[in-house]
Amino acid sequence: MIDVLEDDGSDPVAQEITGIINALSEDEQVDLVALMRLGRGDASIEEWKDLRREAAEGRNGRTARYLLGEPMIGDFLAEASTSSGLTWTGERHHRRYSASVRSRR
Repeated sequence: MIDVLEDDGSDPVAQEITGIINALSEDEQVDLVALMRLGRGDASIEEWKDLRREAAEGRNGRTARYLLGEPMIGDFLAEASTSSGLTWTGERHHRRYSASVRSRR
């Protein structure tokens, strides 16, 4: 029973999410961190440029680990998408998200 509670780094879901995040470009990773921080309430959508700048300045090559270390990441991303008017539409999500965020820069 204790094995279930131990984190040995072999969680296939975490590995898949890490792979997806690591496959994003540097700009996309910065956008994702800024989006998480927007949903967390660190700033408003009007302060997007500041959120993005701070995310870029804090970039250290461990974006996936940082984001997966945030227990409420899903809630924060959902809140950010709702509050900023972004929509999540399956396969086209990535293109739609990137275009929406880039238009706000």
